[in-house]
Amino acid sequence: MRTAVPRLLRRSVRCSSSLSFLQQPKAAAAPAAPRALQRIQFRSLSSTARLRSSENDPEQQLQQRQWSTPLAKQLAEAISATGPVPLASFMRMCLTSDVGGYYTGAITESEGRDQFGLKGDFVTSPEISQIFGELIGIWFVTEWLAQGRQSKGVELIEVGPGRGTLMDDMLRTIQNFPAMANAIDAIYMVEASPSLRMTQKNLLCGTDAPMTESKVGYHSVCKYGGLPIVWTETIKSIPPSPEKMPFIVAHEFFDALPIHAFQCVDVPPSSSPNNPSPSAAPSTSTSATPSDSTKTTGPTLQWRELLVSPTPPGSTHESLHTPASQSRDTPAPDFQLTLAQAPTRHSLYLPESSARYRSIKKQVGDGALIEICPDAALYATDFASRIGGSPQFPKAKPSGAALILDYGPGDGTVPTNSLRGIRRHRRVSPFAEPGLTDLSADVDFAGIAEAACRASEGIEIHGPVDQGTFLEVMGIRERAQQLIQAASTTTTTTTKEGTTAAEVVEKAWQRLVDKSPNGMGKVYKALAILPENDGRRRPVGFGGDVVA
Repeated sequence: MRTAVPRLLRRSVRCSSSLSFLQQPKAAAAPAAPRALQRIQFRSLSSTARLRSSENDPEQQLQQRQWSTPLAKQLAEAISATGPVPLASFMRMCLTSDVGGYYTGAITESEGRDQFGLKGDFVTSPEISQIFGELIGIWFVTEWLAQGRQSKGVELIEVGPGRGTLMDDMLRTIQNFPAMANAIDAIYMVEASPSLRMTQKNLLCGTDAPMTESKVGYHSVCKYGGLPIVWTETIKSIPPSPEKMPFIVAHEFFDALPIHAFQCVDVPPSSSPNNPSPSAAPSTSTSATPSDSTKTTGPTLQWRELLVSPTPPGSTHESLHTPASQSRDTPAPDFQLTLAQAPTRHSLYLPESSARYRSIKKQVGDGALIEICPDAALYATDFASRIGGSPQFPKAKPSGAALILDYGPGDGTVPTNSLRGIRRHRRVSPFAEPGLTDLSADVDFAGIAEAACRASEGIEIHGPVDQGTFLEVMGIRERAQQLIQAASTTTTTTTKEGTTAAEVVEKAWQRLVDKSPNGMGKVYKALAILPENDGRRRPVGFGGDVVA
């Protein structure tokens, strides 16, 4: 479902054998031979002893094991020192680690591929058709119109901009509305990957455009109207201002944020600790001793965190029972999920942070599974505060809008078992080849709405609605017909597959609105955060119409 990035596999170098320096002793020739022979025999016996002892030494097994990527080795060493880690920590390292993270070094264009497109791991909507980005640009124009046509102070903000294709199509479209284009003060791109920042700069500013660095981030000048563009590694680096009108877009961004996973378990009364275990390492007994104040007289339900630990040495796809839905054309997974035998600080707090989670614990009970994304709540809080104001950043008149497009349940249910790995457009184990595999999880749209409403009284939520419905209302069919007509009258060029340009346009827009069970028009959703207006107006695409 997501675009992905292919990389050249970087294999861990096998540790050289500790016996590699041994040589067969020569026949007694020189006087020094017997002493040298004694030294060689001593080293040989010592090395043999070390090899035998390593069979029962986890640390030596860790060093001798051949990991699928350098990042896998680093993760294993960290887990060996600290114990199993939360799934969120694993995801964060896999996607953004300085040592071969998926978006920060493991895959480079010099290797002939990147994360996106047919040569990569996944394809996003902006890469499928230019119409997608054009309609997103139109949506923000309609919001600018409906909110009074502010003549200055407009900010365009994109989080997770990918190659910059979406923003490029948006800006090209907004240029057709000079009054709004002239009202834009700056464009902000929230991007952690240095290579993707450069790709975005080359597209939006030109390959020859300089990029300078400041305390805020990286700066250049856009080819559209000479607008300043600022790249930051986090949205917190973008200064909030009550006079600004922020228009924020997050396309396939929330699904890449790290998640925590929890399972509800029935804990016997003799082992019902509420004291979090530092490592919560899986074991045959709880790793935290219950105090007198936490002991209970009957079984209790508790949330336990699912943690990541290395798979046993010599594991195979068969021994790990890799699901049939995941391709086995990869090395066996280096890691696996294990259930913590004691509470962790996350399991004591996160599942109790929302009535939705507490309800699942009460209604489903033992065996219930949930996924929680704290980072999603942080971003939703930031979006809402910029648009509607907050106690920390008051805003006399709420303004702006945020549009979130991603995949996940649209009926308010909490995601479960949704972590997925994507490599070369195929589902693979999310624990195979860390750093070379794209990781994502379903977005909890209801959780985003809850966090946004909690952060600001000056906003309201619309949606989520199916992407297919949203795009059709925005006019994707009509725009496609314009492009098809233009392609039919101006060119007869065909692709390598023998299809015409008009046929490519037709296939692309139909794919974006496909409402079959696994179609993009059904699986992807759109959610909007707007200034609170007492229900007087619904935005375009969510049941409303253009307000001039």
